[in-house]
Amino acid sequence: MRTVLISGGGIAGPALAFWLHRHGFAVTVVERGPGLRPGGQAVDIRGVALDVVERMGLLEPARRVRTRMRGMSVLDADGKELSRSTEATFSSGRLDSDDFELLREDLVRLVYERTREDVEYLFGDTITALDEDEDEAGVRVDFERAASRTFDLVIGADGLHSTVRRLAFGPEERFAHHLGSYLSVFSADNFLGLEDWQVWLSDGDIGYGIMAVRDNTELRVAFGFGSEPRPRDADALRRTIVEKLASLRWEGKRLAQAALDAPDFYCDAMAQIRMDRWSQGRVALLGDAGYCPSPLSGQGTSLALVGAHVLAASLAGAPDDHAAAYARYEERMRDFVALNQSLATEHQGGPAPEAAMAHAKNALSLDD
Repeated sequence: MRTVLISGGGIAGPALAFWLHRHGFAVTVVERGPGLRPGGQAVDIRGVALDVVERMGLLEPARRVRTRMRGMSVLDADGKELSRSTEATFSSGRLDSDDFELLREDLVRLVYERTREDVEYLFGDTITALDEDEDEAGVRVDFERAASRTFDLVIGADGLHSTVRRLAFGPEERFAHHLGSYLSVFSADNFLGLEDWQVWLSDGDIGYGIMAVRDNTELRVAFGFGSEPRPRDADALRRTIVEKLASLRWEGKRLAQAALDAPDFYCDAMAQIRMDRWSQGRVALLGDAGYCPSPLSGQGTSLALVGAHVLAASLAGAPDDHAAAYARYEERMRDFVALNQSLATEHQGGPAPEAAMAHAKNALSLDD
């Protein structure tokens, strides 16, 4: 039985593990965090990704925990409502669409629960070195904590700041393209009293969207600001977010305190990963590690889910020829990735037009 190590326990890695196990591979997933990571923004499952989730048997479970927005309000800097909609929201698009939105942590949990009995998970560990044997018998992997092991294949599904990409392809700076802004996401008690509703406010180059989740007991806040690239210093970024929130006239102080207190606080640059190839020897990249479109596209989760299905199918179709399998994976995914990345780069002033989104999200068939 061929062995595969996947780095990354978010959405892309476990989704790939699901499909590889179904195709007869022995799969190990290594995740730096001590367990499933809480928090994160709401994510969308759109277009062909709906087919992937349905084939995984997760469509109905995912729909049961979807966000259930009734609409949204757009506010000025003083909190005065400028407009409202009960037909669409900025976070998920049209409310009458077959596409749907759920919290990232809920989707991660669903995929993990579907795979944990069949897949080996190594939490609280990370890869420190990759060494592909000269006789091409496999890849020797050194871990920070676990003993070294050899795998037939290694897949990096470890996000924008991928360790696998750095070890196999080189420094992140060669592939990351900053999009001129940062995004922070954190949770807070529902001190605004929102009920299945979201509000959006902008003030110059800073702004936020807030939605009620968890049966309206919690707020999920997504705060963005324009900036050139900054050092990856989590404490410094949190201080910056707290200061910028505190400067806002409407609810700034309470939001600043929530950002300061949030145990699930996250902040990172809005950036894309663009690479000429996603494989090197027996190593390949999946999802944000290879082709992050940035949250500005609204398509990162769909790309991860679709990419996992396509990569697994390609490997199953050529189980003894990883080079051919990786080539097929890239051939099928390249145009789909390019279209979805363009949603962020061509429409940075706001949500992509419906026609562009519809074309991008359905630009690949699982059965090609």
